[in-house]
Amino acid sequence: MVVPQGSLGTWDWKSIVSNMFPLLIVLSIIVLWAGVTLESAEEMLEEVAILAVMVPTMVDMGGNLGAILSSRLSTRFHLGTTELDPRDRVLWANVAAVLALAATIFTALGIGAYLIGVLFFNSAIGLATLLFISLVSGMSVAVIAIVFSFAATYGSYRLGIDPDDTTIPIVTNVVDVFGMVIFIGVSALVLGF
Repeated sequence: MVVPQGSLGTWDWKSIVSNMFPLLIVLSIIVLWAGVTLESAEEMLEEVAILAVMVPTMVDMGGNLGAILSSRLSTRFHLGTTELDPRDRVLWANVAAVLALAATIFTALGIGAYLIGVLFFNSAIGLATLLFISLVSGMSVAVIAIVFSFAATYGSYRLGIDPDDTTIPIVTNVVDVFGMVIFIGVSALVLGF
């Protein structure tokens, strides 16, 4: 793959700031949507307190999964070992690893939320319901994290911008927003709100 000219590999602070500042402004505005979504779900979260306990982990873990994949993709681009070929088995192995991590983390979240709900909230929500909410939301967020990891990394690289500067802010912010929207939506549908 031909390396485009631009800020790839530069440590010039002016280049980093000029690339990142507008991006961070746009991402800050986008993340406000997550706050609005959370605010609109306040009644449901107050009534079913265990969901409010799940929110930070749901959003944080989705972003972490995206950050892991983005970092791995950026490294492969810098080393010149990938071109985003759909036949690349290493790329698919990384995607499978992220999905396996997501399934494990969000299963643990559902079980942990159930135990916390029983011990501290007298929650009437069953384990199967919490597992369903956690896994459907979490796996959806993981897929979004994967898609945006590839898009942000490849897009940055093609624009000549160092993916190390852009991918993690893009992926974590987008996943925060979509994670919140998906979690609230799935919870509302499952619990009938």
